[in-house]
Amino acid sequence: MRLFVKHEPALRAFARSILPDWNSVEDALQEASVTMWEKLGQLGDEDGFLPWAKVIVRFKCLSAIATVRRNRHVLSDEVLELIADEAEAMDAGEIVNVRRALNTCLSQFSAPHQELLLAPYAGDGRVKQLAEQGPKSVNALYKLLGRLRAKLATCVRGHVATEMS
Repeated sequence: MRLFVKHEPALRAFARSILPDWNSVEDALQEASVTMWEKLGQLGDEDGFLPWAKVIVRFKCLSAIATVRRNRHVLSDEVLELIADEAEAMDAGEIVNVRRALNTCLSQFSAPHQELLLAPYAGDGRVKQLAEQGPKSVNALYKLLGRLRAKLATCVRGHVATEMS
């Protein structure tokens, strides 16, 4: 339990890199924690906990995606595997740096632009709701969202590169 609590932020970030929403992350982590508890005897030593736990979380995430896939569009297994591999390679410090950079960069956008950037992660139809509330069409908002995401990604990469040097 102590090891799970210690590494929960890294496992949560890892799961979020694979899964489409926070509810799915919570469910996958709960299932993974039960599996970890059941298979604790397979863990060689405490130093190997995080890689061992990431394997379990990965399988729980992929299982959750298989369930979601029946209900809506989801990335292919190959793309999900690539994302999971990249996320697994990041250590907890890198994840913290990226999250800090993301928060810093996101705060530099206006409130409406922040809302638009976060809309795709707030649930189905949020961008459409924003379009209905304002003067822009859904298509125009998606085009703006693409430009904002590019600016956000450039900012995050710049902050992360600065912290690493």
